[in-house]
Amino acid sequence: MTRSTPNLIASPYYTADHEQFRTQIRRFVERECMPNIEAWEAAGELPRELHLKAAEAGLLGLGFPEEFGGVPVDDLFFMVIATEELMQTGAGGLLASLLSHGIAVPPVMHVGTQEQKERFLKPVLLGHRIAALAITEPSGGSDVANLRTSAKRDGDHYIVNGSKTFITSGLRADQITVAVRTGEAGLGGVSLLVIEADTPGFSRSRLEKMGWWCSDTATLYFDNCRVPVANRLGSENGGFMTIMLNFNNERLMLAAQAWASAMVCYEESLAYARERQTFGKPLIRNQVIRHKLVDLKTRIDAVKAQLDLLCWRVSRKQMPVAEVCMLKNLATQTLEYVAGEAVQIFGGAGYLRGAKVERIFRETKVLSIGGGASEVMKELAAKQLGY
Repeated sequence: MTRSTPNLIASPYYTADHEQFRTQIRRFVERECMPNIEAWEAAGELPRELHLKAAEAGLLGLGFPEEFGGVPVDDLFFMVIATEELMQTGAGGLLASLLSHGIAVPPVMHVGTQEQKERFLKPVLLGHRIAALAITEPSGGSDVANLRTSAKRDGDHYIVNGSKTFITSGLRADQITVAVRTGEAGLGGVSLLVIEADTPGFSRSRLEKMGWWCSDTATLYFDNCRVPVANRLGSENGGFMTIMLNFNNERLMLAAQAWASAMVCYEESLAYARERQTFGKPLIRNQVIRHKLVDLKTRIDAVKAQLDLLCWRVSRKQMPVAEVCMLKNLATQTLEYVAGEAVQIFGGAGYLRGAKVERIFRETKVLSIGGGASEVMKELAAKQLGY
C-alpha cells in the first residue's frame, strides 16, 4: 500500500519545510527503493550506487555541515520524517544499512580535525564511501567500559588486535569507526580509531539474521592491523565520552523507527481489513477487528506524542537521557504488540513472505536489543532518575 497523503498527526512541531522535505524523500523511496526492496532482501545487502542516489536526494547529509556535503537542519523532525518514509518499504534493514553512517561519522564531526573531516566525513556524505561503527564485541554488548580490542602505540601507528561483532554495514564498509582500548581498564582507557577496510590484517565474515536481511551484518577481525595515529578521533583515552554523544540520538532514532514500523503495520492492517471479505462482509465489520485497530492506533499515537516532545527537547540541546531510554522501551514494546496483532488480523496471509507485516514481525526484536537492550535502558533510566 502506498499512501497518497502524509500520515502526520496535526502537530505544531512540523512546518512547510518539513513537508517539502517529506515530498522529496517520498519520491526517492517510491522511485529507487519500492521496486527493488525484495531483490535487495534476497541479495542480503544494498547496492553501493544506492548511497550515491541517497546523497543526491539530500538524505545522507541530513544534519551535517554543508561544507562537507551535508544538509544542515534545525531539528530532528527531518530525520523522523526520513525514517517514516523509508519504512514504507516495510524493511528496517534499508534504514539500518543505508544510514549506518548516522552512527559512524558523528564522532568525526564532533572531535575530528579538519583533515579528518575531509578524509572520513565528506566522502561518506557524498555517497562515495560507506561507513560503519564498531563497538560491540563477542564478549559483551553494552558494556563499553570493558571492551577488549587493543590498540598498542608503536611510533606513528597503533597495532590493533581483537574483534567486533553485530556490525551493521560491516561487509561493505570502506571505513569503520572502532572503539579500542589504548589505556587501562575502565572508561578512561578507550579511544576511537577510523580503520580503513584495505588495512592489512583486517578481515570480516557475514552474519545471517532473522530480520534486516538487506542490511549486511558482520563480525570484524583485527590481526596486528597497523593504523596511523592520524586516524585517531580526539584525544587518546578520551573516546568514551565521544561514544556517549552518539547514544541519545541513536536511541531516539531507533524509537522513531519502531514507531514508523508500527504505523506501517497499522496502515496495512486497516487496508486489509477493509478489503478482506469474510462470511459475506468486510473483515472490518467485525467489532473485534475494529477494536483491535483502535487499540493499535491508541498505542502508536502515544509513542508519537512522546517522540515529538523528546525530539523537540534534544533539538534544543537538552539531554533527557532517562526519558529517551524510556521512550525507546515504550516504542519497541509497542511495535512488538502492534506487529503481532497485525499478523493476527492478516491471518494466514500475514504468515507468508511478501507481506510487510510478516517482515516487520521478524524485525521487532532487533530494535528492542540494538542501541542498548530494554533491560539496560531501564537500569540507565533508573540511575538517571536517582533511584
